[in-house]
Amino acid sequence: MARRRKGRQVDGVLLLDKPYEMSSNHALQAAKRIYFANKAGHTGALDPLATGMLPICFGEATKFSQFLLDTDKTYIVTAKLGIRTTTSDADGEVVSEKPVDVSEAQLAEALDFFRGTTKQVPSMYSALKYKGQPLYKYAREGIEVEREARDITVFRLDVLRFEGDEVDMEIHVSKGTYIRTIVDDLGERLGCGAHVSMLRRVSVGQYPRDKMVTLEQLEQLLEQAKGQGESPAKYLEPLLLPMDTAVADLPVAHVDEELAVYLRHGNPVMVPGLTEQGLMRIVIEPESKFIGVGQLNDDGLLAPKRLVVEHQTDTE
Repeated sequence: MARRRKGRQVDGVLLLDKPYEMSSNHALQAAKRIYFANKAGHTGALDPLATGMLPICFGEATKFSQFLLDTDKTYIVTAKLGIRTTTSDADGEVVSEKPVDVSEAQLAEALDFFRGTTKQVPSMYSALKYKGQPLYKYAREGIEVEREARDITVFRLDVLRFEGDEVDMEIHVSKGTYIRTIVDDLGERLGCGAHVSMLRRVSVGQYPRDKMVTLEQLEQLLEQAKGQGESPAKYLEPLLLPMDTAVADLPVAHVDEELAVYLRHGNPVMVPGLTEQGLMRIVIEPESKFIGVGQLNDDGLLAPKRLVVEHQTDTE
């Protein structure tokens, strides 16, 4: 007999404001505990020293978390000039210290190099996998692994503040871009070295910054519900965004209930007028109900790829 999962069925996306010095997995487990959810996953780890937006997918939303891994992201970072470290952040050992004599014109010229599409060699202290192990594990053992440069795109790079040896920047980048590598490379271009002293992720894809919530806020709502004898879901679930927000950038395939029945049984269907290539959101009309993601097959039929399994609503 299958073992019953601990927790209740919760579906949706939580925009958690990850605190400083907490691992992404620890933050995930804390949110999962507060929601008493039976299934949860995050969408791309933040370093313990970084704060900010960590989308957490609950339940059926985990099926679409990969789309958030692949989307662009925006960060606010403080670069500390004059000191280069082994990890390119404040947690590493100092490699070199040099005087800082950088003008605004020199900074602007150096930063212009990073805008647009360039090549970047991932940091040895990244979570990128090599033979099944993250690179940072090799780095901690003093092992250097050869890494290939990858294409990255910096869509926008704005200087927010430049005072003495500190530069605050807001950077909008493509997936797989390492901000601390940009800062380290910036320091080398300026000839003085640099490292990240503060890093905050303020957006993932199109998710709004003002929808982020902290673990403290969640804990307070949980305690409030208990104190009033109410279901925690009454206070916590309104904070969840619909699961289809994870695939908001995909084009839409509109189907009726009859076609949806076939799709839910794994059968491709003909959708008149549908010519989109690539993955699509599947939505039942007229109620605009999201049921998953599909793609046209070689026969021009809409084939289901990942579908939402409907559950009975849990009560507490």
